[in-house]
Amino acid sequence: QVQLVESGGGLVQPGGSLRLSCAASGSGLNINIMCWYRQAPGKQRDLVATITRGGSTNYADSVKGRFTISRDNAKNTVSLQMNSLKPEETAVYYCYITTWRAYWGPGTQVTVSS
Repeated sequence: QVQLVESGGGLVQPGGSLRLSCAASGSGLNINIMCWYRQAPGKQRDLVATITRGGSTNYADSVKGRFTISRDNAKNTVSLQMNSLKPEETAVYYCYITTWRAYWGPGTQVTVSS
């Protein structure tokens, strides 16, 4: 059984920073892709950033230059450093990984507001 636990969400002022983390646990994990998605109220869930096992990254155009995704393969963790946050980025942020199947985390709330 694979479990994902996210942390680091919260309330931040516009222009501020947050760092999200996601830890995966389970026996025999061999994680391929690790991603962050986000879903704002009333909107679809959108891909924010992706990182492969080898460290190749991709970002949504809206976050390029402000967000950085990273992972620790030994610890089965993925992080998302978010800088210069905007109010419209208020959303629930979800961790997503692929092994032989895909897994979602429960989500962590990020609120950008003054």
